[in-house]
Amino acid sequence: MLKTSVLLHLKLIGPHPMHDERQGNKDLDRLPKESVHRLTEPFARFLRIESAGGAILLACTVAALVLSNSPWAHSFLAVWETPVGLRIGSLEFVRGLKEWINDGLMTLFFFVVAAELKRELVLGELRSPRMAALAIAAALGGMVVPAGVYLILQWGLPGERGWGTVMATDTAFVIGCLALLGTRLPHSLRVFMLSTAIVDDIGAILVVAVGYSSQIAWGALALGALGVGIVRIMAQIGVRSVLIFSLAGCFVWLAIDASGIHATITGVILGLLTPARRWVSDQRLYAILRRVIAHPAGTEGTGKTKDRHTLHTAELAARESLSPAERVQMALHPWVGFIVMPVFALANAGVPLTLGDLSNSVTIAIVIGFTFGKPFGVLSFSWIAVRLGIAIRPPELSWALLAGGSLLAGIGFTMALFIANLAFDENLINQAKFGIFLASVLSAAGGLALLIWVTAGRRPHQANPD
Repeated sequence: MLKTSVLLHLKLIGPHPMHDERQGNKDLDRLPKESVHRLTEPFARFLRIESAGGAILLACTVAALVLSNSPWAHSFLAVWETPVGLRIGSLEFVRGLKEWINDGLMTLFFFVVAAELKRELVLGELRSPRMAALAIAAALGGMVVPAGVYLILQWGLPGERGWGTVMATDTAFVIGCLALLGTRLPHSLRVFMLSTAIVDDIGAILVVAVGYSSQIAWGALALGALGVGIVRIMAQIGVRSVLIFSLAGCFVWLAIDASGIHATITGVILGLLTPARRWVSDQRLYAILRRVIAHPAGTEGTGKTKDRHTLHTAELAARESLSPAERVQMALHPWVGFIVMPVFALANAGVPLTLGDLSNSVTIAIVIGFTFGKPFGVLSFSWIAVRLGIAIRPPELSWALLAGGSLLAGIGFTMALFIANLAFDENLINQAKFGIFLASVLSAAGGLALLIWVTAGRRPHQANPD
């Protein structure tokens, strides 16, 4: 069984150096797969999961809105306040179900996002510093400008503390909107929007850690820093046990949580520490697998024979031919996209809607921050970075397309709800959520309309090869 799985892995990752010789002339009329496919395929998989996850996220958002405005609203909202945890003697570790979702499950979301950013910076589309600079500049503008617009509108008012709400972009919804237009859009726009959304999600959680954390307990923070150092050392010396890293990650999360800093920052730190380079090269993997193929099929028992040792070596080599960052994406991203984010939406998107909230100053400030401040910040900072020579813009990525993408960046939803729950009290949270929903709808409609208009009459762009 093990030998079969190893051979299947060999088939999936592509031809080895002796492949053409064994196939004779059968495959000589086809181009061989290049190493670049190792870089583009994980990115394409990430986009597919984000697109599908965005549809489920939308369905759960609608469900939460309907239920919170129905006769069952009280029961639905009360479920998320259910206390969950452990109590052992005088030791108590209990919090509401929504808090566990926002503090615990969302850590996995930021871990996956940070690991994808790390992979893109090391191996992917952002490994060029000037290409990465375009997304970073856009994300910076998309955080600073809307926050400034919000503060101007709320200065001295009760909602002033909510400035961080308008800083983030919802990755899943933005990628889902781009998926609606299919091949009419160049691949570079998807790369730009995904990279910008990931960078500003990480920026937003850093803002949460600094601006929305309680009084810091320095002793617990020191323990958290020690845990991070241990994780880094384990990665450097070659520890590869998922269990050991998971236990270390839980220790860091508990320490950061006890320190008063929002514990979701743990996901960002550990994600950026995840190695993006693989341990076993293709050449070494194929050499090991050829040793497996050389062994005759045996019928003996499963003792500690030489061929069994070879199979174990091949199994380890097959696993380690993928980088830890890519394995994280494959293992956790579907869970985050199809479980964590929809559950987050169900727990946080429920809000009683009234037309009277349209005139509330917090609602107005959030809508203006997202629909005007966000696209202006993304587009203007991108233009400045290109103008100064700090960043480069791909030729097929026109300023008109960037303008459409910058409007879509106003879809804040997930992170906006996340920060709003920290920034606003009970008197303002409903108005803030209403502003987030309204801004997201307007941004999606405006961005899609502009992109449809810009791409009207254009030939579809060629899809990337698999």
